[in-house]
Amino acid sequence: MKLIRFGDPGREKPGAIDDWGVWRDLSSEIEDWSGPALTGVAAGRVRDLVIAKFPTVDPGTRLGPCVGAVGKIVCIGLNYADHAAETGAKVPDEPVIFMKACAPTGPNDDLPLPRGSVKTDWEVELGVVIGRRCAHVSEAEALAHVAGYCVANDYSERQWQLEGTGTWDKGKGCDGFAPLGPWLVTCDEIPNPHVLPIHLAVNGERMQDSSTDQMVHGIPALISYVSRFMSLAPGDVLLTGTPPGVGLGKRPPRFLRAGDVVEAGIDGLGLQRQRIVEPL
Repeated sequence: MKLIRFGDPGREKPGAIDDWGVWRDLSSEIEDWSGPALTGVAAGRVRDLVIAKFPTVDPGTRLGPCVGAVGKIVCIGLNYADHAAETGAKVPDEPVIFMKACAPTGPNDDLPLPRGSVKTDWEVELGVVIGRRCAHVSEAEALAHVAGYCVANDYSERQWQLEGTGTWDKGKGCDGFAPLGPWLVTCDEIPNPHVLPIHLAVNGERMQDSSTDQMVHGIPALISYVSRFMSLAPGDVLLTGTPPGVGLGKRPPRFLRAGDVVEAGIDGLGLQRQRIVEPL
């Protein structure tokens, strides 16, 4: 099932897309796609809803981030070997973990460049949405804790991330740097998340074109590894790394400017689109 959140920023309602592509408003039954509702999604209970009985929603309505009340966004760096190579980095022996401090935004919201930014970059990624709390979970049991999958873009300001002091986080957590969606797709629709074509274009020019089968560490391994160091709760989102083709890896490097349009997609999970605008 494809789950959506629609409406004005901060006032989104939960919904779903039925088998005929019609948007449905589930707010009379579901408070939000967060917390306990995501636990129900992970357990498969959402499939019991008779979607066709719910009111329709105008498909022109704004989509919000497909997960509500996100607790934390945990990211994995350098998880595609060819992406590590293009940035001049060695593939790490174990996953690189960093956090993304910003609140998620809608999949088609404008992205204001951070004030003072000169090296804002793109990174399409597969997002894994946690549905059941876990800590020290085994790889064999990891996927049972997943509510579903979504498209994400791990926007990054490379100067702040790499050229100063401190950690990567200050170049990763700028406002607008975590669009999620358009949909949260439940696991029954994605039986194998490791074979999904993943791609990104800037102004219609394909920049990233790969498959999730190129990940160094698969999703069960990542969930198990991260859960050794922090508990994962319903509504947490794990970003699993980006394939090659980021602006930093271009020769010469290429970064985003106001007026650019970024489209990021994963087959089966939809397409998101951001227009880059001047700083607020």
